[in-house]
Amino acid sequence: MGSDLGDEVRELSAEALGRQMNVAGGPDEAAFPKNVGLLFFNEHPRRFFPATQIDVVWFPEGAGGDRFDEKTFESPLARIARDALSYIQTHYLKQTVVKHPDRAEAEHFWSFPYAAIEEAVVNAVYHRSYEIREPIEVRITPEDLTVLSFPGPDRSIRMADLRVGKAVSRRYRNRRIGEFLKELELTEGRSTGISKILKVMKGNGSPLPEFDTDDGRRYFLIRLPVHPKAVSKERARGGTKEKTSVKTSVKTLSLMRENPQVTISEIAEVIGKTTRAIEMQIAKLKAEGLVERVGPDKGGHWVVKEGT
Repeated sequence: MGSDLGDEVRELSAEALGRQMNVAGGPDEAAFPKNVGLLFFNEHPRRFFPATQIDVVWFPEGAGGDRFDEKTFESPLARIARDALSYIQTHYLKQTVVKHPDRAEAEHFWSFPYAAIEEAVVNAVYHRSYEIREPIEVRITPEDLTVLSFPGPDRSIRMADLRVGKAVSRRYRNRRIGEFLKELELTEGRSTGISKILKVMKGNGSPLPEFDTDDGRRYFLIRLPVHPKAVSKERARGGTKEKTSVKTSVKTLSLMRENPQVTISEIAEVIGKTTRAIEMQIAKLKAEGLVERVGPDKGGHWVVKEGT
């Protein structure tokens, strides 16, 4: 049967095969590839969707540090997801084994569980907007791994439900992309990604993951804290260098106190960081309960909690 199917496919023209796979459309005299076809089957999808890429950035001194290593993955969607995940797994995941004198069983855990990273990255590939010219960004520091994509979850999803793994979307931004990712066994396609992240982080003994967006749902941030017992050579010798991130937080909070209406772009300009770096910093400050955004993006203001 497999041979018959292969023969049948070989006999089809590229256009006929594309129509059968629903990645091509239009009348016979003017056939054209659909967006999902360009994203999955064109070797250079960035020619049509400029930010079709995943940036993996390693900050050995923390998120606010000046030293970083960056690798960009650009290719069809399924390939960039797999290549980026393979790169992260090879270079940044470490298993620690702790032996205990009072029992035979040793304790095994990962700095970050791979399955949680896989779900976070594939979720970003699935749900991001390919009209927004911002790549998916994976930031790795000695303290955490974050996945940032644009925009945020659909407004039909309550963040309170999402944070406990009970959110079910009523609308899908990229249904056909989800179908292909499911066929490639990169996702289950049933809104189970967040609940799986929660499950595998707990199974690894890691702190709970964090999920964040703003009132305008302009971005979505998934933060996976490192296992508290994970051994990190960079953390051990990083020492005072990680104070750079603290300084960025202090400056950001100071600017918010001085001008509650200050914008992210203005903060980035004063501090000398990119807007994406400030968005990541603010997301962490919000997750730590140090700052709160009141009102909409335009016309709202920042509230810095007392004692910070």
